[in-house]
Amino acid sequence: MNSNKMVKTRMAPSPTGELHVGSLGIALKNYAWAKKNNGHFILRIEDTDQTREVPGATDRLKEIFKTFGLVWDEGPDVGGPNGPYIQSHRLSLYRERAEELVESGNAYYCFCSQERLEKVRQKMIEKKLPPKYDRHCRNISGEEAKARVSSGESHVIRLKVPDNQEVKFNDLLRGEIIFNSDTVDDQVLIKSDNFPTYHLAVVVDDYEMEITHVFRGEEWISSTPKHILLYHAFGWELPVFCHFPVYLNPDGKGKMSKRKGTVSAQSFLDRGYLPEALLNFLMILGWSPENEEEIMDLDRYIAEFDPADVSMKSVVFDLKKLDWINGIYIRKLSTEELEKKLASFLPPDFPNERMPEILPLVAERLVTLADIEELTSFFYRDIKVDDQQLLKKSNPEEVKSQLNATITTLKQLKVWNAAIIEAAVRQLQEENSWKRSQYFMMLRVAATGKTATPPLFETLAVIGKEKVLQRYQHSMEKA
Repeated sequence: MNSNKMVKTRMAPSPTGELHVGSLGIALKNYAWAKKNNGHFILRIEDTDQTREVPGATDRLKEIFKTFGLVWDEGPDVGGPNGPYIQSHRLSLYRERAEELVESGNAYYCFCSQERLEKVRQKMIEKKLPPKYDRHCRNISGEEAKARVSSGESHVIRLKVPDNQEVKFNDLLRGEIIFNSDTVDDQVLIKSDNFPTYHLAVVVDDYEMEITHVFRGEEWISSTPKHILLYHAFGWELPVFCHFPVYLNPDGKGKMSKRKGTVSAQSFLDRGYLPEALLNFLMILGWSPENEEEIMDLDRYIAEFDPADVSMKSVVFDLKKLDWINGIYIRKLSTEELEKKLASFLPPDFPNERMPEILPLVAERLVTLADIEELTSFFYRDIKVDDQQLLKKSNPEEVKSQLNATITTLKQLKVWNAAIIEAAVRQLQEENSWKRSQYFMMLRVAATGKTATPPLFETLAVIGKEKVLQRYQHSMEKA
């Protein structure tokens, strides 16, 4: 590759659904490398498979990239010197390029019917051979082929793959990779509906858009010889290729997939992960900076990222690590910022007027924004007390006695705040020589229905005197 060229990377999703979190990780690497080298990050929408396109998916893809701060320098909405950046708007170009290959002898018209192709495929399978096209139309004369095309006969255009040639490229992460051309089919370039196949479109677009570095997942390694043969057929210079490992499911078994849970980038936002936290997590999956510090922003990642330093081993999508990182980012937020981000996660019955007193008690315990309901519901909803938890390390008679004395003591309080509640309860515990851990846990369970809450006395203060006394009375009658 010419070192004087501006570095250009791209992300080219198909509008067939939501963006996979693995694709977001690849986009992040493309973006970072372009920015590190003062280059351009390009967004291209690959929508040539019209049968699978989902209405509205293009807009959602663009929005998700913006949400994560991966804003493109060229692409839909912003334009650029090599547009349009939506493949369905470039169909004439693909046909033109494919016809060039026919004229140069590097491609040919194929008139085989689907029925014939299926028979060929079945015969190959029966012989335990890779199901490749048998090149039936490869030697039709140019004059005959053009006449048949002119007459309107249905056809495709196929690449004329050379026999027994070494196809090699240097992967930025993996070093030299070599294939033999005999493993590559005479692939279709233009389908009978005049739409390009993925392989033709991606090569033509990467060349026309001056892409210098193709960063993608390792699942594309097997397709790379097809692309290289196309570059050679056109006489074009190869870009730099780099194929990154896939993410493994959180259980470490297999490629991260929908079968093991929701995997779209949007689904993580819907579950209460902050975009900057998820982005940080994707930064350190299989890569780390020199000082191995795991919390970093996008600017620092851009400054330090080198694709050659990424591990070649597939890494587990460790949700516990993501939770830890997300918690850190939540605690970095100001109270005002946190309230804004929590707004869409609050249940309809949340008492918004009480947010100033409730939020300080639970903010440190939030792992995701979606935790807010679980952590706060006992403040404003009826609770259910588990008898076993209530009576743990005690017995019904003792618990009834403890609750009765506690109710009597708390009723007498003229001022209801954490400090006064704590002083009264601690004095009561000491006077009766009750075991502190058992007594305080029993009070927690009876007031909240939970064994883990924010600090007991601050929690009682926010629940309110009337509700605390009602809950203690109910638990005493039930014990």
